Amino acid sequence: MRVDRRRHRSGGPDPLGPQRLDRGAAIGGAVGADAAAAAFREHWGRAVAALMRRFGDADLAEESVQEAFGRAAARWPADGTPDSPLGWIVATAGNVAVDRLRRERALRERLPALAAAPARPDPDPFEEHDVVPDDRLELIFTCCHPALAAEASVALTLRLVAGLTTAEIARAFLVPEPSMAQRLVRAKAKIRMAGIPFRRPPGHLLAERLDHAAAVVYLVFNEGYSASSGADVVRRDLCDESIRLARLLVSLLPSEPEPRGLLALMLLHHARAAARTTAAGEIVLLEDQDRGRWDAGMIRSGSAELRLAERAGVTGPYQLQAAIAEQHACAGTFAETDWSRVAALYAQLARVAPSPVVDLNHAAAVSLADGPAHGLVLVDALAASGALDRYHLLHAARADMLRRLGRPADALAAYTRALELAHGDADRAFLERRRAEMQALIG
Repeated sequence: MRVDRRRHRSGGPDPLGPQRLDRGAAIGGAVGADAAAAAFREHWGRAVAALMRRFGDADLAEESVQEAFGRAAARWPADGTPDSPLGWIVATAGNVAVDRLRRERALRERLPALAAAPARPDPDPFEEHDVVPDDRLELIFTCCHPALAAEASVALTLRLVAGLTTAEIARAFLVPEPSMAQRLVRAKAKIRMAGIPFRRPPGHLLAERLDHAAAVVYLVFNEGYSASSGADVVRRDLCDESIRLARLLVSLLPSEPEPRGLLALMLLHHARAAARTTAAGEIVLLEDQDRGRWDAGMIRSGSAELRLAERAGVTGPYQLQAAIAEQHACAGTFAETDWSRVAALYAQLARVAPSPVVDLNHAAAVSLADGPAHGLVLVDALAASGALDRYHLLHAARADMLRRLGRPADALAAYTRALELAHGDADRAFLERRRAEMQALIG
């Protein structure tokens, strides 16, 4: 289970690649392995944050926690699952880190106190461990330091806080995996070389760090809301984690409107989670969802947060997106949705926070408000720009408009292109079904 840290830091193969536990799913063993897999999904971020606070080294923290989960997979099936899986993982990872630092003579000066203490064996699974403080917010702000580029901050947080693999993050960013691996290596090196502190920023710096942190939290939510890989369309662990982190941001800066807007946005989206897939895991489109299965309480909470955010009198991107989500969540049926209002909100969003994805969503709303021909004009212009050429949803949206316009041959070609670019199993199944429908119409 040892890791070649030199290769990792130099941008070589991902040391977690074959050993990374697919968020725990690939840990060996049976019952104990299931417990270790569950602990990985639940506690990865907290364990990395705890090691970061203690050692201040992102690589060391990540690799030590990884090895601790490997030891858990080996021991827990025989010894039983400890009462505090997080405490056991953090204690074991701490021992691993101390042992590594001890062996790395070049780093001896970093452990004057730790070197005096003998290395301990892995904790007894039944031994009680101290409560581990929740340091994830500090970890987010460390990853979101202004010295790091925004894209590096988001990628690093997805890795260290949420436990996504390099491949998953690369797909979320629509970049090749080797490029993402290099980005992560550079980001961690920047933290180390710049001496970025592992701490919550002082009050006068909190607001300016907030944009970064909010972007990170929302990217984590997006990966959970629409998983870029794997069999599940929705990854509730990531959605729940990002909502929890957003609540922390709100509690930290209660007078700032955008954290509340972000929280409202995620609550209003996540309220529809139960109706977004069939029992077999197939995607259910918004127009076909059973609205009786939407979480009414979560919708009310999202709307309440949005009203509180609006009191500040400053409209930001998250508030606008939350307002769009509220239009969907509060409509009695798909047909009753105020699509003109949705299109207008997207147009406003494009002015406040322009992006090709916002333009794509605006085009989709226009197609429903004014007809598919109007939406197709906007999508074709976006496609001609090349900005989203490798984004499967661009081609899927275009295919849907062509389908509604009665152009099955063109729709078939667009669905085929979308299928070539899609990664998630559920997305692929949906696109294959639509493609078969178009093929049947052509004959």
